[in-house]
Amino acid sequence: MFDVIIVGGGAAGFFAAIRIAENSPNLKVAILEKGKGVLAKVKVSGGGRCNVTHAEFDPRALSKNYPRGEKEILGPFHKFCSGDTVAFFEERGVQLKIEEDGRMFPTSNSSQTIIDCFLNEVNKLGVQILKHSTVTKLSRSEDNTLWNIVTIKGSYAAKKVLVCSGSSPKVWDILKSLGHSIVNPVPSLFTFNIKDDRISKIPGVSTNARVKVYKQSLSQLKLKIKLKSKRESEALLDSEGPVLITHWGLSGPAILKLSAWGAIILNDLKYNFVIKVNWLPEYHSEAVLPLLMEIKEVEVKKTVLKTKALDIPRRLWINLVKAANIPEQLKWADVSKVQLQELASQLTDCRFLVNGKSTFKEEFVTAGGVDLKEINFKTFESKIHKNLFFAGEVINIDAITGGFNFQNAWTTGYLAAEGITKGA
Repeated sequence: MFDVIIVGGGAAGFFAAIRIAENSPNLKVAILEKGKGVLAKVKVSGGGRCNVTHAEFDPRALSKNYPRGEKEILGPFHKFCSGDTVAFFEERGVQLKIEEDGRMFPTSNSSQTIIDCFLNEVNKLGVQILKHSTVTKLSRSEDNTLWNIVTIKGSYAAKKVLVCSGSSPKVWDILKSLGHSIVNPVPSLFTFNIKDDRISKIPGVSTNARVKVYKQSLSQLKLKIKLKSKRESEALLDSEGPVLITHWGLSGPAILKLSAWGAIILNDLKYNFVIKVNWLPEYHSEAVLPLLMEIKEVEVKKTVLKTKALDIPRRLWINLVKAANIPEQLKWADVSKVQLQELASQLTDCRFLVNGKSTFKEEFVTAGGVDLKEINFKTFESKIHKNLFFAGEVINIDAITGGFNFQNAWTTGYLAAEGITKGA
């Protein structure tokens, strides 16, 4: 018999367990983890460095990074924000650093530092960790005073249950059986699969770009642009930032932001759509042709291919020049206006057909989960069942990449712990 059972040994579960045990040392607390290890997502986050949070310390500005849950998470951020996260770790001897893009990591550059911190705390506070304990059933006792939790290893009883199981379809099914509504889960953070000679042989190239998403086929989009249809401006999604060329297609912050904000839209399109990339986001399409004409006058004796005339990676410039049907040995003096127009189009209006997605490393995130209308955001208690609480990705809140999803775990875990221990 436990006072509190936490379902899920991830970031939110551990953070909540620590806060519960600190607030009420007399409570008997256990974490049920389905796997053989805990904190798996913490381990792989940030390429093994653990992107703990983001250096955005204003609650309202922070909430703008959540495609789902922006309105609901604002109040909780006023109670526990990224600055509180920094203080939590520093109080336990873990120093964090801010990188240029605002992401925050332990100064050790190792996720093991965060894992060790959590494990030391729960051991010190007497929280039990029960591994290989997949939950198969959750129900109320006959007198409605306890929760009965059935796992593949045995059964437990608890006064209160906190569900921090992440994107677990099995747990969502259990919650459905208890009367909760589950918003259909779809992948959030992912990269775009593209097979195209312009990028296929230059993985690792990264540059700032603007990317727009369209649902039309490539031929339809080209036709509409050619006819100067107003429909051209009707992009479904729009993002600007670093774009990384990979073996599979395109990734990087700009792409991942599109995948988060467009999670539902892109799922509806079955991950088949068109993107338009402006590799020179500081320029409008109309401004590039006159610029190329000026370069033509200055670089008369040089070949177009070998003259990286604009601020984009050299390997990308070479591929775009070839895509514009400009021969390797053609000098600027001999390049035609038609060829320059095509080059301008490749630079600022570069279209790719996306056919599928790939998980962003191992840092997968899911949009969907417990309906936000069924949660009290002051305590994170269920509005349907007393003494049932939620935290982390199990609820329908998700964020763009950059430490924001972990901040959601810390904030929701903290406030759920406050709700659980209030009056305990």
